[in-house]
Amino acid sequence: MTTGNTKLITLLMSVILMTLGITSTHAAAKPKVVTGLDVMQRDDFAALKGKKVGLVTNHSGINIQGEHILDLMHASENVQLVGIFTPEHGIRGTADRHVDSDVDEATGLPIHSLYGKTRKPTAEMLDGVDTLVFDIQDIGARFYTYIATLGMCMEAAKENGIKVYVLDRPNPLGGTDFDGPIQDEELVGNFTAYVPMPTTHGMTVGEIAVLFKQTHGIDCELEVVQCEGWTRGMLFDETGLPWVNPSPNMRSVNEEIIYTMVALTEGNKDISVGRGTDRPFEYLGAPWVDGDALTAELRSRNLPGIWVMRTTFIPSGTDITGRKNYPYQFIDEVCQGVRFVVTDRRAVRPVEAGTHMLDALLKIHPERYSTEKLHKLVGAKWVLDSLNAREPVADIVKRWREDPKFKAFTEARQNVLFYE
Repeated sequence: MTTGNTKLITLLMSVILMTLGITSTHAAAKPKVVTGLDVMQRDDFAALKGKKVGLVTNHSGINIQGEHILDLMHASENVQLVGIFTPEHGIRGTADRHVDSDVDEATGLPIHSLYGKTRKPTAEMLDGVDTLVFDIQDIGARFYTYIATLGMCMEAAKENGIKVYVLDRPNPLGGTDFDGPIQDEELVGNFTAYVPMPTTHGMTVGEIAVLFKQTHGIDCELEVVQCEGWTRGMLFDETGLPWVNPSPNMRSVNEEIIYTMVALTEGNKDISVGRGTDRPFEYLGAPWVDGDALTAELRSRNLPGIWVMRTTFIPSGTDITGRKNYPYQFIDEVCQGVRFVVTDRRAVRPVEAGTHMLDALLKIHPERYSTEKLHKLVGAKWVLDSLNAREPVADIVKRWREDPKFKAFTEARQNVLFYE
């Protein structure tokens, strides 16, 4: 075969692959990131040799090859595992209710639930443990409970003289943007509002662990094993890392982005955020919603990076594991509403857009829609009072960004950032 023919065939194959949406590794070289787990595994967990380890993890604790940390540690001669601790959604990430403690079949180790009768490891659970290793993928939202689990594990470690290793992972939303009101003091310590911070925090779990230690007095012995190759501008699907749903209804980066928009209204059980459908947190509606009016109102606000389309959906009572009778809103009922489509991920301002969403619902359905149950998720009662008083959203957003508590968080956050 001549050199000319070889070049022609290579060119034709490239065109065919591009047409099919497939690209070669040379043509589509993505930035490669390794997590704290990958870094620790590289040395066969040598730092843990001689330690009695309690592992805080779930299904998201995988390395770049997709191998789970529990299997890797169990196979290592340097690791003596004593127990497993698991957060909301359980060790497999499929539960949408409280999680019971269990026993791991492969290792025979106890699995202690931190989302059941207790949310903080007890002295009994920690019996025989001198080191906790935390490896869970967060999604970057204040009310996503994995960071509260981290904080409570650090509290328990401090009280029991235990060292904590945090195996860091990227913030899937990137690490540059943070926004939203700082929660009211009465909410601080709540599982969805563990320490004062805005709705999106723009930090990794390792950075948050240092924030807990330096700013909030959780002064356990702490070591963060940092990622390599991650920069703050990277979204998760730009890292080259394998994707795993961090929880049952979090199924893509785009859903993670708008989660802190649509989930602001989850406390109102009279409206569906798409749970029980194939697009949770992309849908918003109810049988009583005027989908046409809501679509028109939201479109008129020109939300950056988001397209709003009129839609109809029917929530199912079956979860992703096939179990029925889940307590989603409006099971088997036709819901009218909207679908939010991310068109520019760099432009979206989800918390600001979510505040517009709440305002639009109050405008279109003042007799039916209520913010009464939204305090824990929105975080600041003054925001809800301002919305109900029909104050402009721009004024509300400006106020939370100028809040001294927001500025204090900004400074504290800046002091603990690892990555460029």
